[in-house]
Amino acid sequence: MGSEELEFVANLDNAMETKDINVWFGERQVLANVNLEFQTNTVTALIGPSGCGKSTFIRTLNRMHELIPSAKLAGRVMLDDEDIYAAHVDPVDIRLKVGMVFQKPNPFPSMSIGDNVLAGLKLAKRKVEDADFILEDSLRKAGLWDEVKDRLKTSAGSLSGGQQQRLCIARSLVLKPQVLLMDEPCSALDPGSTRRIEETIKELRESVTIVIVTHNMQQALRVSDYTAFFLSEEGHPGHVVEYGLTNDIFHEPKDQRTDDYVHGRFG
Repeated sequence: MGSEELEFVANLDNAMETKDINVWFGERQVLANVNLEFQTNTVTALIGPSGCGKSTFIRTLNRMHELIPSAKLAGRVMLDDEDIYAAHVDPVDIRLKVGMVFQKPNPFPSMSIGDNVLAGLKLAKRKVEDADFILEDSLRKAGLWDEVKDRLKTSAGSLSGGQQQRLCIARSLVLKPQVLLMDEPCSALDPGSTRRIEETIKELRESVTIVIVTHNMQQALRVSDYTAFFLSEEGHPGHVVEYGLTNDIFHEPKDQRTDDYVHGRFG
């Protein structure tokens, strides 16, 4: 990324920033020197071939990667001008501020739809006041309220896959995170459900900063403001080849490898 572009990015308000992130699993290095800035109330797409470290990277943003026993990390992740990996920082607190939605919907099947939404508050030991308002607000933001408002006491397992994914988004939103991470949230969904999730993402950017991993180039174009292209080449761990405005990455990339990837020549 050129100096002019770096200066442009630095002048914007960052919700989160990574500095020289390197990750190993055992002796194998999977990410090298990842420096990215995530602007407040924007959507950033992480793209690249399978195995280039995108999902590993997104998990470093709320310390989930360290749940793997062999994982090691060097570098800093800054949130509110504080390194989330500082010794005094509680990873549980970080995961309340930086929520995550996974590839496969994971509602609590034995709980009702309503209890699923409120579960995050109870697990975080936060007092639940005005539960009805919280439920409706979170489900509206997740684009699900009109579909479930008359069956909040029924099992979450009765929902379709797309509805379950939006329920998981609502469950994350109830904690009012500053950043919401999404790791391929639409990969297991049908086109109609994917469209509704994408509409939800566009609406959520008004209140939360979103980082999404996607293998769908058209989805990255539709929903994101910024895009980072990750690549792992022979002898080199995953790294960012190019980062910038999504329209520039797809239509005026500076690196030939980026152009080749977004136009389907490899990956």
